[in-house]
Amino acid sequence: MRLALMSKVMPFVYILKCADGSYYTGSTTNLELRMTQHQTGFFQGYTSSRLPVELVWWNEFPTEPAAFLCERQIKGWSRAKKAVLIRGDRDGIHEIVKQERKRRETLKRAT
Repeated sequence: MRLALMSKVMPFVYILKCADGSYYTGSTTNLELRMTQHQTGFFQGYTSSRLPVELVWWNEFPTEPAAFLCERQIKGWSRAKKAVLIRGDRDGIHEIVKQERKRRETLKRAT
């Protein structure tokens, strides 16, 4: 992936795969700079203790608030749902949503 093409200031949401296999979701207006910051451990926190990290998914948004809302939504997703998003499998996301809905309905009926 060539990040040089994405160095312009635009709102992005991104997912990193950490060295321990976990995912980190974030948003930024400068993806190239943010990747450098993550790779160098500039931010003390989740990714700095799980280096190296790999950019596995990103998407550009028209506004910062739209990117922020998407970031928050993805952070609430299961690992399986994030993996399907990373693969670009839209049908897979719909299947997971249907399974989650069915599970919630079953639990609701049981209570």
